[in-house]
Amino acid sequence: MGPVLAGVLQLLALTAALALAYKPLGTYMAKVYSSDKHLRVEKWIYKGIGADPDTEMRWPAYLRGVLAFSLVGVLFLYALQRLQGVLPGSLGFAAIDPDQAFNTAVSFVTNTNWQSYYGEQAMGHVVQTAGLAVQNFVSAAVGIAVAVALVRGFARSRTGELGNFWADLVRGVVRILVPLAAVAAVVLVACGAIQNFSGIHEVGQFLGGTQQWNGGAVASQEAIKEIGTNGGGYFNANSAHPFENPTPFSNLFEIFLILLIPFSITRTFGLMVGSVKQGYAILATMATIWLGFVALMMWTEFSHHGPAFELANGAMEGKEVRFGIGGSSIFAVSTTLTSTGAVDSFHSSFTGLGGGITMLGMMLGEIAPGGVGSGLYGMLIMAIIAVFIAGLMVGRTPEYLGKKIGSREIKLAACYILITPALVLVFTAFAMALPTPANSMTNTGAHGFSEILYAYTSGANNNGSAFAGLNADTQWFNTTIGLAMLLGRFLPMVFVLALAGSLAEQKPVPATAGTLRTDKPLYTGLLVGTIIIITGLTYFPALALGPLAEGLA
Repeated sequence: MGPVLAGVLQLLALTAALALAYKPLGTYMAKVYSSDKHLRVEKWIYKGIGADPDTEMRWPAYLRGVLAFSLVGVLFLYALQRLQGVLPGSLGFAAIDPDQAFNTAVSFVTNTNWQSYYGEQAMGHVVQTAGLAVQNFVSAAVGIAVAVALVRGFARSRTGELGNFWADLVRGVVRILVPLAAVAAVVLVACGAIQNFSGIHEVGQFLGGTQQWNGGAVASQEAIKEIGTNGGGYFNANSAHPFENPTPFSNLFEIFLILLIPFSITRTFGLMVGSVKQGYAILATMATIWLGFVALMMWTEFSHHGPAFELANGAMEGKEVRFGIGGSSIFAVSTTLTSTGAVDSFHSSFTGLGGGITMLGMMLGEIAPGGVGSGLYGMLIMAIIAVFIAGLMVGRTPEYLGKKIGSREIKLAACYILITPALVLVFTAFAMALPTPANSMTNTGAHGFSEILYAYTSGANNNGSAFAGLNADTQWFNTTIGLAMLLGRFLPMVFVLALAGSLAEQKPVPATAGTLRTDKPLYTGLLVGTIIIITGLTYFPALALGPLAEGLA
């Protein structure tokens, strides 16, 4: 079997698995967030945190819950890292430096999981399990909660109430993420991923010396890392490491986990707004972009010419032989079109255009299908922009799901789509203009610029993957990327929740003969075009200086 055929068959198998899981999981999540009953364990949690899960919240109260919970998470994780030297199970590792502790705490609380450290050489068992793994669960649940609040804004009328943040948070963890992660962890252990609390071992003889490896609760963290679109690896090699991702099957299974909730939540959206067809329209938009990016990535990685490429049947530099170009391409596209950031290959070693595809996937806003929760609310913002553009073309007040899209809604949507590009481009400009940050680049020219552009794109979009080649463990990058992650996560949430509150207060507008049908293929095409054009106009100059210049050289 040729490598191209193997890649296509993997893509078909993955698509079939996602299609089988779509309806049951999407329906189940809709029931979770629509139920008025509480499990016994949930009642214990509410009692412990002093929350009343039956109290409805308007958007400012919902936002305060999101920010307060996240602030506590940042402070706790920061303290845990700074105290690591005196904690049991630290494996002898010292406390984390202040700037790196800040960066890591912000990274995991914002669902980014950007890592400027070597996990196996810096973090002990307590920090990994009680700190990082816990945030993998709760940060993902926060994203889903905000998405559900926006969906309620479309579904409800003449009220500003969006549900209860604490109930949405707890249900997301207890009823969705924990059960899925438990099953996934067992599968990964069966594939060969490790799950233990062993210490550091010296193994083998390498160039006259030994190599050290430490164990850990890897399979369980790997499971929620992918399901929650987190991305932070137990080891520096991330999902390229055989302890995290041992076989071609585990590689495909991890891609499946990455895409599972982001695709399935479109059905949750359709059911909660009372129109499954609306969910299918959003799903079709996401799937079209995802499949298009996978096809482009495979084409650019398989088609390059030269002796090395011909001997390897494609661009194999930086890719694991056990995964091949097909598996690596699907993984790279899936992890950058979601807010995952896990990697099973060296993105810096992709072809110039291939590296550009990974960057463009993040620049789209990670909405195809995007992160858990964040992908859906990002896509719904773009859906509002698309109906606004359609309204301008026909001279009609835009409507979406029975709600008028007025000046307030458009201003909030515009602020949402502008904040992340502003963070990426401003921080990149400063890093390139100042003398010290440029010293962290391994490469010069277009590729070196791509290293810095990728880093801030990954941070501000809460992706967390690294282009590699950049020494990001400096005070400048730890601080500025930390700020980019913090602002890139919570400022958009402010606009999303304000928009949800505004929509929930409206009364429904009856559909007429002139109403744009947003559940038809025509609208799906308009939405895809809107996403590509807006992103292209925003980022094209920066891409032209980096990956496009390198790819066309």
